Parts: sequence; C-alpha cells; structure tokens
Amino acid sequence: MPKLIRITTVPLSLKLLLAGQMKFMKEQGWDVVMVSADGREISQVTKAEGVRHEVIPFTRKITPFQDLKCLWQLYQLIKREQPDIVHTHTPKAGLLGMIAAKLAGVQVRIHTLAGIPYMSAEGGKKSLLEKMEKITYSYATQVWPNSNGLKNFVIENNLCPEEKLHVIGKGSSNGVDLSKFNRGVLKENHLVAATMRILPGEDDFIILSVGRLVKDKGIQELVDAFLSSKIVNKSKLVLLGSFEQDLNPLSPETIKIITDHPRIVQIDWSDHVAHYLALADVLVHPSHREGFPNVLLEAGAMQLPVICSDIIGNKDIITQQKTGLIFPVKDVSVLKEAMEFAFVKRDNMAQMAMNLYDEVVLNYNRPQIHQEIFETYQALLGTVSPSK
Repeated sequence: MPKLIRITTVPLSLKLLLAGQMKFMKEQGWDVVMVSADGREISQVTKAEGVRHEVIPFTRKITPFQDLKCLWQLYQLIKREQPDIVHTHTPKAGLLGMIAAKLAGVQVRIHTLAGIPYMSAEGGKKSLLEKMEKITYSYATQVWPNSNGLKNFVIENNLCPEEKLHVIGKGSSNGVDLSKFNRGVLKENHLVAATMRILPGEDDFIILSVGRLVKDKGIQELVDAFLSSKIVNKSKLVLLGSFEQDLNPLSPETIKIITDHPRIVQIDWSDHVAHYLALADVLVHPSHREGFPNVLLEAGAMQLPVICSDIIGNKDIITQQKTGLIFPVKDVSVLKEAMEFAFVKRDNMAQMAMNLYDEVVLNYNRPQIHQEIFETYQALLGTVSPSK
C-alpha cells in the first residue's frame, strides 16, 4: 500500500484548499497522513477526510529558531513514517517539508505552488522570500504551479528548471465541488441566516468579496472604489473574511471605514460561502497576487458574475468581457467603472456568468482534478526504484 504525506502550514488549508483529496486517495487504497500546525479545524478535517493527522508547530511568519525545530520534528516524522510521496502546499510547509523529505530519503517530493508571496513583497523581504522559494523548488522533485500563468512566471524568473514543472489539468489545486456550489442544493435556513447578516434593502445591488481582509487582497482599493462609485447608495459591499492584523494589515483608516460605514458589511467567516454567492449580484476579486483563486471557480459554479484584477491566476480563469470583467490591479478608477457597468448592464454580466459556468463544469469539476492527481502520483511512483 503506497503511503502519502500531505503537509500544509495550518489546518485551515487542509480543510479549505485540499478538501476531499486525502479521502479520495484513501479510497484508492493508499495510506494517507495529514500534517499541519495545531488548530481548531483538525477535528473537522480528520472526520471529513477519514485519515490521520500529525501536528508540527509551524508558524506563518519567518521564525528561524522555531522553523529549525519544526524541520527536525518533520524529519523525524517522515523518517518514522517512510512515505512513498511527500506533497506540500503553502510556503512554510513547502520549504520545511521539501528539505525534511529530501533528508529523510523520500524519492517523490512534490510542492504545489499556489501563489508566490515575494511577488507583492518589497525591499529586503522580497529578496529573502525569493531565496526561500528557490530553496523549496530545489529540494522538490516536482513543482506543481496551480496555473499556467504561475508556471510561466517561474520559468521567466529562472526560479526552477522547467522540467520539474507540471500543471494539473487546466490549473487549480483542487477544482470546485459542484455538488456543494450548486444553486439547486442550497438550504433555506442558511440562505435566511446569510440574508439576516447582510440585511439588504429591497433593491440593493450586492457586491461580494470573499477572502482575508489584508492589503494584498486589494481590499483598500475595493473600499475606495465602492465609496467613490455612483452606485454606493444603491448597493451594499459585503466583505466575507476576517481581519488579519499580524500579516500584511490594512490601514486603521480602512478598518474604521469598513467597521462604521452603513453600506459596508463585514462578516468574519462562514462555512456557507455558496449561500453568500447565491445572494450576491457580483463577485469582486481585487487581489494583488494569486496562484489560481478558488473563489472564481466557486462563483462560476454559482453562475455569479465576476470582476477581478489582471493578475496571474485570475487571468488563467477569466477572459475579458467573455467570462467576466478584468481591471488593472490596484486601479481604483477602473474598478469603480467596472462595478458601475455591472450595476447597469446586468444582462451582459449574466451572459458572462453563464459562459464561465460552462467552462467551470467542463474543466474544473473536483473529482476530475482528484483523478488526475492520483494518476500523476502513480506515474511518478513508476519512475523510482522501490525503497521498501
């Protein structure tokens, strides 16, 4: 029985980014172990996936002494478990996981690349983060960018040999669960609860953004564009995500506006994202950097019109004026105009949403992605000499 270890920095990533993957591999007869830092999501994810979880106390910040401790613990864990494949996701887990797996003699070491932090960093931190990415890729036997745009960026910037790079399908780390993001299966009580949190007026145009409330998610620009738009008094801006003030924080002024403005609703988080997508009139995703954003696939599955920034990842999914509207990243005036267009030209937006829905169903159905990952695992195992 082949053994697979999947490693992420925090358990929330196992729950949200990789949902169903570990369960799928177990159903194919594999022994699967999940690894992450401690967190409240562990009990949920072990129940959902039906596989074992081991805690390594990762931090998301740069913490050299703690990182060395985690590296040693990871090495010991991998040495003990003797996996056939170690597959990492998220920057810190990738760096430490790939080094530990190489030192422990694992022959198939895969890192999924879902966005590169240094792309939006500045100064000395940018240089440090770039070096960390290169180290991660050097210790991996395969690097899986989750979009072709990200793959091209890695090649153009000489971060990794091209022969190591592989994109699953058309992109995405995990596809989208069409059985969950489906207007036909939404529960009335969750729709009512979401409506009560938004409290829309009868004719309010609902603009939704989903994700962490941090600077590099473009929240500052979104708030500024909304407040300066002609539709501010006919709309509500719903921000579904938590403030994260320890990493890449928003300015105190922006936080105060979000908290106090009568036309802005901030909701910490919900496991019922599909219900908020169902209530919205448009999804705006103004992020400064992405790998391959799941929320665009989820909006597509829910037939919700999309406005997004012109960055890698977004452009891998959205085609301008065919499947959504794209604006130059950080450009408040063009984002404002796009939201005003979406308000006025609802039939146009609805047609783009249907075009996106067709593409999502064809290319990004989750079981299809899981099957391709599994087949790639098998092919990789077939190229290495038996270690047991």
